Amino acid sequence: MPASRLHLVRHGEVDNPAHILYGRLPGYHLSEAGRAMAQSAADHVASLGRPVTALRCSPLERTQESAAPFAARFDLVPVLEERIIEPANVFEGRRMSRALRNPLNWRHLRNPNLPSWGEPYESITARMLAAMDDAWETADGGDVVFVSHQAPIWVTHLRVAGLRLRHDPRTRRCALSSVTSFERGDGGWREVAYAEPAAAGIDLGAV
Repeated sequence: MPASRLHLVRHGEVDNPAHILYGRLPGYHLSEAGRAMAQSAADHVASLGRPVTALRCSPLERTQESAAPFAARFDLVPVLEERIIEPANVFEGRRMSRALRNPLNWRHLRNPNLPSWGEPYESITARMLAAMDDAWETADGGDVVFVSHQAPIWVTHLRVAGLRLRHDPRTRRCALSSVTSFERGDGGWREVAYAEPAAAGIDLGAV
């Protein structure tokens, strides 16, 4: 039977003292605070009193580590899902404050509608919604948890709400270890809840 609800959970705080835009780069793990934040997200979902029957996460280290408290709490084995990964970005491995001061990089900002600095928003929403549809239809009832990243979660919110995908990344309502919840009916997906169960962390390096 299909799922009852699908929760998009953002990973916790990352250990990133150099303030690098890490994107899909390997080797970026949760900080100690980030691990506590991930636990808070799992505790929040558990407090809803709803059975969770499936857990999927992006293959990056920070999302796998953020999925661990859910796996322990609900006795699930997380499944790696490539379609909910962070989008690629031409500024990966750099400090944005420095990169944007270089005129040679300004060409990457020419069209924020795409965006021109990375994977198009349309592509991100297409793969996210496809993964959500698959998980919904193959679930054994109950709720599904996806542990993903800020940009994919936020543009999915925009698409489901019928809003334009172009946006200022600084305005995203998608805090570390936040939980954005959806249900699917005859009219398609709809957002039903948003929560920030974790204390505010250092939010650096998001695409």
